[in-house]
Amino acid sequence: MSDRPNTDALSVALFSEIFMADQLARNRLTKALPKGMEISHFSVLNHLARAGEERSPAQLARAFHVTRGAMTNTLNKLEWAGHIHIRPDWDDARRKFVSISPAGTRARDAALAAIAPILSDIVEAIGTERVKAALPVLREMRIRLEDEN
Repeated sequence: MSDRPNTDALSVALFSEIFMADQLARNRLTKALPKGMEISHFSVLNHLARAGEERSPAQLARAFHVTRGAMTNTLNKLEWAGHIHIRPDWDDARRKFVSISPAGTRARDAALAAIAPILSDIVEAIGTERVKAALPVLREMRIRLEDEN
């Protein structure tokens, strides 16, 4: 006897919950971010701050699984705000490198200070042990989805 109908229903329920949690989290965090900052801006600033080194726009697009055009749009907004520096590659003028600016570091830190309490409250309400138990499953799902790209 096939277990497929049960697996299909479980799969739909799981991904429905993930999609709804994502939407609700984005809405709540967007409201908490400093004025003018979007989640995509924070994500790029956070990535650059954690990496501690320059990245090309193409590397950033791959890391975030977005098109180069979408990443260029985000980088243009961040550059206009003074949060990043974009410089040419001295060896290949067709390429560019992106680094976080001191103002970008301050903006990222302010955003992190605004959203960290929201995230911590949710984790505390659920329970740290339950969250720790869910992380390996979510991580494996992400890895499997990345492998298919």
